[in-house]
Amino acid sequence: MENELSQIKKLAVEAAKQAGEILMENFGKVGTIGIKKRGDLVTNVDIEIERKIIQLIQKSYPHHSILSEESKGFQGTGEYRWIIDPLDGTHNYIRCIEMFGVSIAVEWRGEVVLGVVYLPYHNQFYFAQKGKGAFLNQKKIEVSQRKLSEATLIYDSNFNLDKENLVLQNLVKLGRKVFNVRMFGSTARALTYIAEGKVDLMVEYFDKPWDFSAGALIVEEAGGKVTDTRGKPWSPRIRGYVASNGIFHEEVLSLLS
Repeated sequence: MENELSQIKKLAVEAAKQAGEILMENFGKVGTIGIKKRGDLVTNVDIEIERKIIQLIQKSYPHHSILSEESKGFQGTGEYRWIIDPLDGTHNYIRCIEMFGVSIAVEWRGEVVLGVVYLPYHNQFYFAQKGKGAFLNQKKIEVSQRKLSEATLIYDSNFNLDKENLVLQNLVKLGRKVFNVRMFGSTARALTYIAEGKVDLMVEYFDKPWDFSAGALIVEEAGGKVTDTRGKPWSPRIRGYVASNGIFHEEVLSLLS
């Protein structure tokens, strides 16, 4: 497995770099914008990048499965599955806000073993392999050591105030405990900030596997903790999760209704 994973790593890195080039070439020049549902947009850039990444994967590993945001992917016959978000932070990208990037995770037998997040505007390349630590531009990174009262919380930015009263109630509970609250509109940006210790806590309820799979592994490999909202181990098959520096994780879980 190790030798094969080494080759997969090289491909994931190359795919992320090529995706970043496309993102920067089109930044401020989005051609078409489509509406998938209320509050959820897709651009021609999302589609172009996804097509490019899938082509690269299938050229080298035609038997691998692929799960991707726009096309929903391909069911292969191998033990590996790629989980792709070609453009995380689409709404930021459309409005020329610099928080966006590409996220690529690789599963082996149902466990995420590789995570790549590339934020090309800032030339920040995050990488983690299961059991081998997390890195930003090849420099090892670690989560913060702050306690809850000092923490910056990144909270779910997708909740509907008319329908998700529980989500709002939990925000009020947590807001009273932490130092401050932010909403970035990019899961990739939020989780990598946790991994490098710039922020300390993230709570999400409605993310999809392509949003968080790479970032969650990066947080764990940086010494943090990620679980579902009830404290069970995370996987790409959950939707709601808590990611933290690990110090106050159990306290946060106890506060969630």
